[in-house]
Amino acid sequence: MNHYISFNERSFIQIHFRGNFVPLCLLKHSRMSLVKIGSFEAFEKFIGQDLGTSEYHQITQEQINLFATATLDHQWIHTNPEKAKAEGAFGDTIAHGYLTLSLVPYLWGQIVEVHNLKMMINYGIESLRFAQPVLVNNEVRLNANLKSVVNLRGTVKAEVNVKLEIKGQKKPAFSGVLVFLYHFH
Repeated sequence: MNHYISFNERSFIQIHFRGNFVPLCLLKHSRMSLVKIGSFEAFEKFIGQDLGTSEYHQITQEQINLFATATLDHQWIHTNPEKAKAEGAFGDTIAHGYLTLSLVPYLWGQIVEVHNLKMMINYGIESLRFAQPVLVNNEVRLNANLKSVVNLRGTVKAEVNVKLEIKGQKKPAFSGVLVFLYHFH
C-alpha cells in the first residue's frame, strides 16, 4: 500500500505517502470531564441527553492539503488559496466535507470515554447533511446527544445525534446521526 493514515507515539495523526511520513495534526488530549460508559446500562441512562461538546479544533491549510493528498481530491476550492480568493464563492479555501467528517473519532473521544470494551464498530451515518462550508482557519467542535441505545444480544447499538459547530457561526458545518456498535466484556 502506498499511503495510509496512522498515529505515532507523540499523538500525531500522520499520513504515510510513498514512503514519507507527513504529520497531519497534533492530538491535544483534553482534560475536560468525559462521559464514562462501560455497559449497556450506563449508556441507557443518557438516552435523550446531551453527552457534551468537544474542544475547538482549527482547520489549517496544511491539514486541508494533506487530506487532499491522502484522498486524491485536489480541487482548487480546497488547495489553491489565491484562486479561491479571486474566483471562489467563499473568499478563501474550504475544508473538504469529508475532512470535517473524518474529525469525528478524534472529537468524539473528547466527549465520551468507553471502557470495558471488546470491540467498537462505526456502523453508519444516517441523515448526514453538510449545511455550511468550513473555511480555512475556522475552528470546529462536535456536539453530541444520545438518541437511542438498543441491546442486540450483547452488542449495544448506539445512535448519536451530532453536529459540527463552527466557531462564531449559527449554522453547523454538518449534522447527522452516527451509529456505533459496542461489544462490552
